[in-house]
Amino acid sequence: MARQLRAEQTRATIIRAAADLFDRHGYESTSLSDIVEHAQVTKGALYFHFAAKEDLAHAIMEIQSHAARRLAREVDDRECSSLEGLIRITFGLVRLTVEGPVARAGLRLATGGVGVRPPLPHPFTEWLDIVSRKLVGAVKECDMHPDVDVDAVAHSLVSFFIGIRVAGRTLEPVLRLPRRLTEMWYVLIRGLVPVTRRPRYLGLATQLEREIRTV
Repeated sequence: MARQLRAEQTRATIIRAAADLFDRHGYESTSLSDIVEHAQVTKGALYFHFAAKEDLAHAIMEIQSHAARRLAREVDDRECSSLEGLIRITFGLVRLTVEGPVARAGLRLATGGVGVRPPLPHPFTEWLDIVSRKLVGAVKECDMHPDVDVDAVAHSLVSFFIGIRVAGRTLEPVLRLPRRLTEMWYVLIRGLVPVTRRPRYLGLATQLEREIRTV
C-alpha cells in the first residue's frame, strides 16, 4: 500500500513538473531530461510511468478533461439557471488556471498541435458540448433572446474564452485572467441577455471574479 502511494505521488510530481515546463516553454522545447531535472526524479522513475513525452501530454489533457466534466457536474448539482451554470463553469476553469500549471499546460498543448488520443475528446469539442447544452437551457429559461443562434454563440464563446487565455499567456500575468473573463461576460451578457435580466448575471460575473482574486 505504501509503495503504491509513493508511486502515485511520484507520478503526480512528474505530471506537475512536465505541465509547468510545457506551460512556460512549450511542448517542443521541453525534453524528458528537462522534466526529470525539474521533477527531481530519476529517469527510471519517469519511464516507469511514461514511455514517451507524448504520454505525459496526454495525461495532462486527460486531467484537464476530467476537471471540466467535474466542474460541469458540480454546477448541475447546484440546480441553478443554465446561464448562471455556464458562467460558473468558465470561472471554475479560470480558477484552475490561476491555481496550477496543469490547466494552463492543457490549453497550451491543445493549441500547440499535440494530438488527442481517442477516446479522449478534444478539449474544444468537449467545451462546445458543455456550452451548447447550457445555451439551449438559457434560451428555454428566457435568459437569452429567443432568436439566438446557439451554435454560432457556442463557437464564439469558446473561441473568446480560449483567446483571452492564449493572448494573456504572453501579454499579462495569469492573475489578470479573472478580470479578462469578467470583461468577456460583460460583452456577451449585454449582447445576448434581455435588459431586465442583465443585472443578475453582470453581478454574478463580478462576484466570481472577486472570489478568485481573493483566494
